[in-house]
Amino acid sequence: MLIKDAPAGLVRSLHWYNPSMDNATDEPLVSVIRERYQHVLGQIADAAARSGREAGSVRLVVVSKSQPLEVVRAAIAAGALILGESYAQEAIVKIAALPETAVEWHMIGHVQSRKADLVARYFSMLHSLDSVKLAARLDKYCDELGRILPVLLEVNVSGEESKFGFPAWDEGHWQDLESAVEQIMAFSRLRLHGLMTMPPFFDDPGQTRPYFQRLRLLQVFFEKAFPQTDWAELSMGTSSDFITAIEEGATYVRVGQAILGPRPI
Repeated sequence: MLIKDAPAGLVRSLHWYNPSMDNATDEPLVSVIRERYQHVLGQIADAAARSGREAGSVRLVVVSKSQPLEVVRAAIAAGALILGESYAQEAIVKIAALPETAVEWHMIGHVQSRKADLVARYFSMLHSLDSVKLAARLDKYCDELGRILPVLLEVNVSGEESKFGFPAWDEGHWQDLESAVEQIMAFSRLRLHGLMTMPPFFDDPGQTRPYFQRLRLLQVFFEKAFPQTDWAELSMGTSSDFITAIEEGATYVRVGQAILGPRPI
C-alpha cells in the first residue's frame, strides 16, 4: 500500500506530509543521522561491555514518532533496523509510504482499544500492552489476520499518574498482577516476551537507576511466578538515560532525538 492509498483525512491531518518526499532521500540528512546512529551504537556497546554483556544483547529502537517522512526515510538509509512509533494512525502513513523497506515497526506508545486493529495489522511488536481489555482486542484482530504478535507488558514502576502501565511501584502488591498476566497468557495470538517501563524524567540520568532496578526485580518475580513464559526482554531507557538502562539490564533502548534531532513543533 502506498501513501496515496491511505485514508485521505488521515493524510491531511499529518502536517508534515509532503507528496514530493514520497521517494526522496536527503543525502546530507542521511549523513548526519548515520553519524549520530553510529555514535549511539558505540555508546550501547560500551555500556554493555561495562556490564559484562555483548553489544548484540541490546537492540536499538530509533524513535521516529512525530518525525517527518523524509527524516524517517533518512534514518532507514542511515542503517536503522527498528523504528518506534507512539501513534498508530500517524505510523501507518509512514509504513504505507515505505513498503520496500525491511525495517521493523514497533509500537511503543499507549494504544487505545479502538486502535488495536492497526497495531495487529502493521506492527512487528508491541512494547506497551497495559490492559487485559487491549490484549483481548489485539488477540481478536491477530486471530483474524492469522498472525502472532510479540508483546511486552508496560508497567508503571514510579507511581506517576501521568504514566501508563500496570501498577508496579509497590513490590508488596506485585502478586496482584498475577491474575492479569494469567489472562494475557491465555490469549493464543499474543506472545509475552518481557516488560517495558518509562521512569520519571531527571536532569541527572543516574536518578532513573532505582526505577530500572525495580523493573529488573519485577522481571525476576515474574520469571519465578510464570516460568513457562519468556520474560527475557526489558524495554527501558531513552535518549536521556539509555546508558543507565543498559547498565541495569535493558535489552531494548528507545532513542529518538539523540539520533533524529528535535521533533517538529
